[in-house]
Amino acid sequence: MAKHPAVFLDRDGTLIDDVGYIKHSSEVSFYSFTFEALSLLLEHFLLFIITNQSGIAKGITTEKEVSEVNKHIIKKLKEQDIVISDTFCCPHNTEDNCECKKPRTYFIDKANLLYNIDLSRSFIIGDHPSDIQCGLNAGITPIYLLTGHGKKHQNEINKETVICSNLLEASKHIILKNNQI
Repeated sequence: MAKHPAVFLDRDGTLIDDVGYIKHSSEVSFYSFTFEALSLLLEHFLLFIITNQSGIAKGITTEKEVSEVNKHIIKKLKEQDIVISDTFCCPHNTEDNCECKKPRTYFIDKANLLYNIDLSRSFIIGDHPSDIQCGLNAGITPIYLLTGHGKKHQNEINKETVICSNLLEASKHIILKNNQI
């Protein structure tokens, strides 16, 4: 069975504006470039969302609220003919020391088992150092974004990591790199 390259996407600060702990779909605001960026990637990659949602553990949001927001995001993407193969959500605090919170690779490992991912040709895109470390831990290529919290944590990113201004720039970088493979 053929292996599929994938792009793992952070949610807040990557696909949508990071406005804090989102409780309702009315708070979701896609970046102007999100649909174009994902359309470019979808031609060559399976797309996954991996999101840390510690607001659940903190009692700020509920699993149901986060699930409804995720369903809304998937629906809006589908309306643009963008298919997300799966969405993974960690509901824990860092202090919980769970297996699924980025930078741990639990959800990438799970996607690999379920979807036969070619990790050597896969990427993770996000605006937190934990996204980058997750990619490095899983053996996939990380791309750091300056949207969301990106500018705030930029000095924590190693010099070898590709840094892009936003998801569209990252998508174009990936497509260019993919065509060279």
